[in-house]
Amino acid sequence: MSQSLSRALTILGLLGDGSRSLDELATVLDVHKTTVLRLLRTMESDRFVQHDADHRYQLGSRLFELANHALEQRDIRSIARPHLAELNTITGQTIHLATYEAGEVIYIDKFDAKQSVRMYSRVGKPAPLHCTAVGKILIAARPQVEREQIAQRITYTPFTERTITTPEQYLRELDLVLAQGFAEDREEHESFVNCVASAVRNGTGDVVAAVSMSVPDMLLDHEQVLETLPAVQKTAAVISEGLGWQPQELEDRTTTDESPMEGKK
Repeated sequence: MSQSLSRALTILGLLGDGSRSLDELATVLDVHKTTVLRLLRTMESDRFVQHDADHRYQLGSRLFELANHALEQRDIRSIARPHLAELNTITGQTIHLATYEAGEVIYIDKFDAKQSVRMYSRVGKPAPLHCTAVGKILIAARPQVEREQIAQRITYTPFTERTITTPEQYLRELDLVLAQGFAEDREEHESFVNCVASAVRNGTGDVVAAVSMSVPDMLLDHEQVLETLPAVQKTAAVISEGLGWQPQELEDRTTTDESPMEGKK
């Protein structure tokens, strides 16, 4: 790597931690101020850095544009697939990846269980919002007003005796999901099938997908399925990191947001 490029990248890294003066940058780089100023002027002309009235330098708008493009180019399915496959191998159970698109929760990937039992779901098929773990996770992450609107327009098809059947029940369930940070489908969509789901976040912290694991209770009962939740959550977290999410960002946001699960307002 050329010396000038190396110094320019070092400057960007330093400015990522906060604004710096010319003197501060020259001290860290251990070079004369004129050398640093020449680099800064070149970077500023392309909007990689900018300076304020006090001549303190900070990151420029060009970097934010590039960061947004990088996040947009990360395909959730391709990033998630190896991690979903690993979870499927470890647990032997059915693993789903779902997203919220145009008012519907859609399965975008699936790994079938190793045993002969097969789930109702398939890639490209909508998941009911009111009785699937992925549906609950993704809707719970929407702003409160939107959650209420969604709850009112759902057709509460009673798939089993345990299916939620009213907007009031559904909103209480979403509140529970927000509080505990994960969702369950306890024989609500298919009889004798339990499911747990965890949220996937992108680089801005928004919930953009959900990972779930579904298990017939002839293999694992409800409590045993809950014991697998850490593995599901770990998989969701690893996928989130692949999308640019940093756990510290969520910790910072929880000091001001309504809930750590909820998306940006």
